[in-house]
Amino acid sequence: MKCLLVATESAEVLFYWTDTEFELNIQEQYGGSQEEGGRLPAFEDSINTLFAPIIISCSSMVDRLGDSYTSFITENNHIYVLHQFEECLYIAVNGDGEESEEDLKRKIYVMNKLTKILFGMVTLSPLLRKELRPQDTAQRNRIWKKLRSLLETYSRLREHDQSFLVEAVERLIHPTLCEQCIEFLERKLVQQINSSVERAGEEVLHAFILVHTKLLAFYSSRNASTLASSDLLALIVMLQDICPSSFLDDTTPEELESTSAPDVFYTPEPSPTDQDSGRLSSDSPPVFQFVDPDIQMAEDSLQMLKVPAPDPMTPSRVFLEATLKEGFFPMMPHSMYCLPLWPSITLVLLTKVPNSHVAVSVCGYLEVITKLEKRLSEGLQGAAASRGQPPIHELRNKLDRFIRFLASMDIQTSHLQNVWTEFKNKAFSRSGPGLTRALVPSCRSLRIQLCAVFRQCFVAECVGGSQRLAPTLQERALCMVQEKLMDWKDFLLVKSRRNITMVSYLEEFPGLVHFIYVDRSTGQMIAPSLHMTDHAASELGKGPLAYFIKNKVRDFVATTRRYLQKGYTTVTLRDGDYYFCYFLWFENETGYKLEVIDIPSLPDDSAPIGMLAYNYYSKLLRFYSKNYHSEVVKCFELLTVHLGVIPTEYILQHCSQLARKMWEPSRIPLL
Repeated sequence: MKCLLVATESAEVLFYWTDTEFELNIQEQYGGSQEEGGRLPAFEDSINTLFAPIIISCSSMVDRLGDSYTSFITENNHIYVLHQFEECLYIAVNGDGEESEEDLKRKIYVMNKLTKILFGMVTLSPLLRKELRPQDTAQRNRIWKKLRSLLETYSRLREHDQSFLVEAVERLIHPTLCEQCIEFLERKLVQQINSSVERAGEEVLHAFILVHTKLLAFYSSRNASTLASSDLLALIVMLQDICPSSFLDDTTPEELESTSAPDVFYTPEPSPTDQDSGRLSSDSPPVFQFVDPDIQMAEDSLQMLKVPAPDPMTPSRVFLEATLKEGFFPMMPHSMYCLPLWPSITLVLLTKVPNSHVAVSVCGYLEVITKLEKRLSEGLQGAAASRGQPPIHELRNKLDRFIRFLASMDIQTSHLQNVWTEFKNKAFSRSGPGLTRALVPSCRSLRIQLCAVFRQCFVAECVGGSQRLAPTLQERALCMVQEKLMDWKDFLLVKSRRNITMVSYLEEFPGLVHFIYVDRSTGQMIAPSLHMTDHAASELGKGPLAYFIKNKVRDFVATTRRYLQKGYTTVTLRDGDYYFCYFLWFENETGYKLEVIDIPSLPDDSAPIGMLAYNYYSKLLRFYSKNYHSEVVKCFELLTVHLGVIPTEYILQHCSQLARKMWEPSRIPLL
């Protein structure tokens, strides 16, 4: 019984997702109250009725107390978690006991991250309301269906894929093939695309190959910024939503009991197409028989609003972190091309869009105006309000030129021009108040109009129709990579399911049941296969044992995060017949272990620890590196599961040896 809602402070619903159980519960709760004319209230109205008191009370507490609650539990043990991002309030609910408060908080942060990836700088303004809830019903249906599908894909990945449990990118361990593919991407694929006249002004910055959710090879051009691990994980969620892997199905422990057969290697069948899904044979009885004409009309409307299948040659617009010579930009526009080589094997291209310099300028002006607004709100005035920034008169000249440049590109700038003129009259004229608190509303209006320009240039649906790699160029790229990997495809599909097997470690580490090794400096992980639905789990015995271990690992990961939040870097505990260990440590580039220090503890309402929604480890690395200015500091994690009969001293020795053994393969430069 689950729900996630995004709403404004005035209780307007911008987006919602519910599972079937929550939806039925709402219908039972509000189905008895009929509207005038005898019709049942629309489901969205029922959702609004349920959450409006919570949203209004939350807003009232902020207005009167300057603070609000972040979570609460109702008498029927339903957990509600709330968090405000800019002008949007996110509410996540669980009523079946399957998600903790921390799980709901993580879901909210991930949803916000995906929203930023899709809409960029628009998320920093009230204009996000127009994107999440457009007036056109068909467009709104299309956006909500996409967001719901992304949320469900993330939940499925977190349930079935270890890499999303610990929020790190898992690499396929085959150094020879990996290096060959990197060289091929660099010298053949990217070079040929970027030198082609059919690229329509775009430039490939990153190219990588995924097998299921595992990374085979990754190449970045010399002009590219480093792709952040959080962005790569979010992109994998989007790619799995577009081309879902066939092995991520929902298998129960009882089904696993009946599938404990000898290991068999096989190539997964292709995912069903849209045309195949839901198809009934001609002699199948009808599942539903509608009698009420209102219900039938609603069904007909839903059929009309059905989202058509996207053109595989049409790129997705995504907004990613980038560090350029001009500075750091949190949401730079890119085009993402998802080119399926074979089922579950995908080539991905991330390109620089032709007018990205406009985004650089908009982001720069937004940063200056946002800082000025904050300082004015705090009571600073005059020169003190603009201290540490470029001179305010320099901003005046640059923004004047920028608006003229936008007008020359046929970009609608009338609203921006009017707001900027009002700002200048207040800030620079003798009759105006100058740089005082009275300028705050003008700063806010200017921010909104800059975001509107960003939206017009990079987010609007019509953008990118002609600005994309030619279909023939995409097809050539696809054929080149297919030819390169033709003899490897079956091996790769098997390898992705048995990337590392525990058998190869049992002789050296007797009693070791499972481990997860993560290089938090690069966001990469190494771990044996532990899929609930994977025949490779038979190394642990029958299916239910693998299912049991998988849940134990999941619980221990949650435990380590709670202790990490309190400042602990080592956790050891016995749980029944198993012994769990967790270590976080720092090294330099040569593998020399650096001294242990006390890491800062975090408040209970802090962002969830991880790398997808909030990169905790990058902040931790910056904190630790303060004392190592001349060295590159690396951060690592190791989680192990041993049989409880193994003596403690041997377990600790195993952990130390395993960390050293993992150090070499983790050096492969894929990111």
